[in-house]
Amino acid sequence: MFTKVNSAAIVGLNCIPIVAEVDIAGSWPGYQIVGLADTSIQEAKERIRTAWKNTGIPFPSNSRVIINLAPANVRKIGSAYDLPMAVGMYIAATKKEIDLSNALFVGELALDGSVRHTNGVLPLAIFAKKQGYKRLFVPAVNATEGAIIHGVTIYPVTSLKEIISHINEEELITPAKTTNISSLITKNTNTGDMAHIKGQAFAKRALEIAASGGHNILLSGPPGSGKTLLARTFPSILPTLSTQEAIDITQIYSVAGLLPAGTPLITTRPFRTPHHSASGVALVGGGTFPRPGEISLAHRGVLFLDEFPEFSRTVLENLRQPLEDGMVTISRAQGTLEFPARFTLVASQNPCPCGYASDPDKTCTCSTQQVSRYKKKVSGPILDRIDLHVEVPRVDFEKLTDETLGEASKDIQARVQLARERQLARFEDMTIQTNSEMGNKEIKTFCKLNEESTQLFRQAMTHMYLSARSFHRIIKIARTIADLENIEEIQTPHIAEALQYRVKQS
Repeated sequence: MFTKVNSAAIVGLNCIPIVAEVDIAGSWPGYQIVGLADTSIQEAKERIRTAWKNTGIPFPSNSRVIINLAPANVRKIGSAYDLPMAVGMYIAATKKEIDLSNALFVGELALDGSVRHTNGVLPLAIFAKKQGYKRLFVPAVNATEGAIIHGVTIYPVTSLKEIISHINEEELITPAKTTNISSLITKNTNTGDMAHIKGQAFAKRALEIAASGGHNILLSGPPGSGKTLLARTFPSILPTLSTQEAIDITQIYSVAGLLPAGTPLITTRPFRTPHHSASGVALVGGGTFPRPGEISLAHRGVLFLDEFPEFSRTVLENLRQPLEDGMVTISRAQGTLEFPARFTLVASQNPCPCGYASDPDKTCTCSTQQVSRYKKKVSGPILDRIDLHVEVPRVDFEKLTDETLGEASKDIQARVQLARERQLARFEDMTIQTNSEMGNKEIKTFCKLNEESTQLFRQAMTHMYLSARSFHRIIKIARTIADLENIEEIQTPHIAEALQYRVKQS
């Protein structure tokens, strides 16, 4: 008998429909899987055979079993096709008329017949809803992840025996309860608090602006001045995730296999801190079978690159396109994939190899050539894509011993949240969410300057040798500063403050 069972392949963050076509005939015995299947799928023959035996179901050993994973021109990878192939084999072997046209199946079989965890259930649930499938059968451990998406019924499957009892209508599986996403998302629970960081008012102000508008920031200063502490406390002032942002982030982590067990949704903004020895593939993604890299795992969160100049220059150059587009495109012979990468870059660096070139009290021991060579490790185009350049000075004894607490993160975060809400209202009918994402069209519409501001800007462009990219980034920073003050029109003080965060180009 011939039968078909629906499944899907995950390509990047998208899904392609896959049909497990099963034919069992009484000719010469055999067992074959075709359809451009990789080794892990070929090994499914033994997993399915043993699972059948340990479930107590007679295996059709005296028949010829052929399974085709269609379409045959799409490479199939992974073990998620075990369940649809096993279900198709059962229906074909028993010759039962069971309608599964509106159902989708994914899951890996263990040798005892149980169903194991599968990556990418959230993208699969989104795909099932878009394609009009009414039922999605997934491993029980993944059910809460799929239940985030309303409009498709999620069935948690624990074993092959259980799914067979269900399709025979002997003992039905209880569907998973749909999840209210908004109830899962909580405010920041970071342990750090800006109140406990002594001094550094200028750097804190810059971080507040960066958090409000999604701007990239570079912290530069001598060792021990608090650059890393500031960066690690930065997530405590970030705005709460929106529902769509949480779903987008969770999709990435689900596909990458990094979604913690029992966690249906990523509810806080990611904070990724790759070591400076990271490769280009680790940072931007890729590999033989492309996976999201650190910049995609930091989507709608923070990518913190400590010791910025210690990263390979070649690796850092890979950031050029993602910093501009918020997307990384990975091209391979098999095709092209896109992963979202709309992150806030927070980088820190010393001003020279010894670290004291900018310290007024401690003498730098580096030669002019060493300092020049050190600065050239990060290219001009990369620095030009960083909105805020902040000098973090060494904190003196009086400030370190001062018992007075600074402004708490929750208070800063409240202002940041309001600024973000103003931006969301402004860009309500657009695909962008923050000021940093504005293009030339949006800048002309929402960032009009008066005559006084224009004159100040004209002088700054001449004396600071600013590029066209810097020109637009300064305007976007000024727009964010105005949003923090709840002022609709950009004023001269906003431009003046924004100019403080740009370095003079030589």
